[in-house]
Amino acid sequence: MVVRFRKREGGAMRRFVVAAWCCAFLFGYLPAVWSAEKEPATPAAATYLGNEVCKACHAPQFEKFSQTLMGKIFLFNARNEAEGRACESCHGPGSNHVAGGGGRGVGGLITFRKDSGESAKVQNEACLGCHQRGVQTYWEASPHASRGIACVNCHTLMEKTAGKQLAKLDDKTPFFNRRAEIEVCGQCHLQRKAQLMRSSHMPMKEGKIVCSDCHNPHGSPNPAQLKQNSVNENCYTCHAERRGPFLFEHPSVSDNCSNCHEPHGSVNDRLLKVRMPRLCTECHSGHIANAAKNTRGFFNRSCANCHSQIHGSNHPAGMFFQR
Repeated sequence: MVVRFRKREGGAMRRFVVAAWCCAFLFGYLPAVWSAEKEPATPAAATYLGNEVCKACHAPQFEKFSQTLMGKIFLFNARNEAEGRACESCHGPGSNHVAGGGGRGVGGLITFRKDSGESAKVQNEACLGCHQRGVQTYWEASPHASRGIACVNCHTLMEKTAGKQLAKLDDKTPFFNRRAEIEVCGQCHLQRKAQLMRSSHMPMKEGKIVCSDCHNPHGSPNPAQLKQNSVNENCYTCHAERRGPFLFEHPSVSDNCSNCHEPHGSVNDRLLKVRMPRLCTECHSGHIANAAKNTRGFFNRSCANCHSQIHGSNHPAGMFFQR
């Protein structure tokens, strides 16, 4: 059976088909063409060029780096392929940087200047590519990492500075001196640095001890980023004679050394938080009633004059820590 359309119906059908093709052209083909014209060409994958290419433009920086511990290993005694790339092992492959004519931020290189604009996360990932073990094991969960501290805030790579490649703050910061570590930590930990100025203090200004002897700045599963499991265990690394075990233990001592001592510095002798006997009377009040007739004599004396074994005693008669 042949179906014949009237002229009027046939014209409406043709108009519908033409409109459909126009819509498909306008909303399908043209946007695809425009997007293809506007989309920038994908840059070629960067490749490694070698140290000599970097040295051609960055000779002064290359010379400084070659004098550092890291530079001597990477340039002259590389232990693997990554270290052998030297500059590019940290900054990334440099072919796109060279092809783009060089300059800061060209070619997608990672820069480590404090004013580079790179996030601490990006900078630290380059460092963690090698430094993932040992003291850096807990870095990702450390307070410093969670606060956006970058490795280059404390360390410098391009200059021969103090031990551990710590950043040199100014011309007064000594080279190859343990005190440089105190200056670096003191940039943020101002209260602790001020405590070191007190009359009774840890021998840090004298260079006999530094912050990292007790704390691991890269992270620790222990409180206050201590290197040992507790405050006492930390103290016992130097004060082994206080460890015990004792026949008669002093509970406040075995609980926490910081119950009585301020570890960073104090205005009282022996890093005590409060002068004796007031420190002892915070817990003990037995002598106060008996000293009512001689208050001045009592409060002007130190409990340790009689209770000399205050940290613990092994004497059979040492219940009161007098021997």
